[in-house]
Amino acid sequence: MSQERAKSRGVQLVEIEEDYSGQRVDNYLLRTLKGVQKSRIYRIIRKGEVRLNGGRVKPHARLQAGDILRIPPVRVGEKSNLRNKRVENNIEKTIIYENKVMLIINKPEGVAVHGGSGISAGIIESLRQIRPQDPHLELVHRLDRGTSGCLMVAKRRSFLKLLQAELQRKTSLKKFYTVITHGSWPRRKQHIKVPIARNILRSGERVSRVQAGGKECHTEFRNLVGDGQFSILEAIPVTGRTHQIRVHCRYAGYPVVGDDKYGFEDRDRSLQGRGLRRMMLHASRLEIPALGEYPHLQVEAPLDSQMQQLMDEIKSAEHI
Repeated sequence: MSQERAKSRGVQLVEIEEDYSGQRVDNYLLRTLKGVQKSRIYRIIRKGEVRLNGGRVKPHARLQAGDILRIPPVRVGEKSNLRNKRVENNIEKTIIYENKVMLIINKPEGVAVHGGSGISAGIIESLRQIRPQDPHLELVHRLDRGTSGCLMVAKRRSFLKLLQAELQRKTSLKKFYTVITHGSWPRRKQHIKVPIARNILRSGERVSRVQAGGKECHTEFRNLVGDGQFSILEAIPVTGRTHQIRVHCRYAGYPVVGDDKYGFEDRDRSLQGRGLRRMMLHASRLEIPALGEYPHLQVEAPLDSQMQQLMDEIKSAEHI
């Protein structure tokens, strides 16, 4: 096979740096072996070709500083696996804040944060591809594919741990979302505290549902504007469960506009005819406390044209 089509890597014996202490083996390989299919990575682990300190290893095993990881020869497709340069450049342009230890992007709606489940590459893979000068890029948290807005990416694993610890505390690091829902959201409804459990439908589709025995979930809501047909809310997730805001809105009877999993399909169809095809959920603001030498930070992500259009229409209708 020509070098133009593929490149073969030899055996690598890698000593794990302190920044990667605590990271899973599979995640380390996914980051290191750019261009290698995810299924291929799990196959070489399963077959024992990947070795940790001379022994076989499981994908979920945690690395420690000083460990020696054996990575076998793999074949990396060059042209077929590189992201389209135009897409990569667009992602670079979405960076709205950056310092030595992290960056924050305004994630576009419809773009996955990471590859998998039929998606060859997401935002984190594209960032790693175009930023070889930042070898330690890691997602701090995730956003649904249909959700836009503030997405934190750590440039050092030590700072990643600090940010994730703040998220676990649920006090100082706050995420604010702008949401457009169907219906007239009651102003008195400012807190929803109901448990959410993950379910798998017969089709294999994963959904989350309000369900006794699920994990404790709490979302704060503030009703900003409404025109009777739609409501514009600010949502603050106190906990961070999968699809939490979307599920809580549906539970309250006011699903997120454009939500193809928990929404009103018939009502959304009329908006699609007007070119409003996205889910109206946007991670609008982050408040990050002072961490180490880095001061308190507040970052806001502008809305895209579709969400801004519907918000303007709602605000105009309210004053008619």
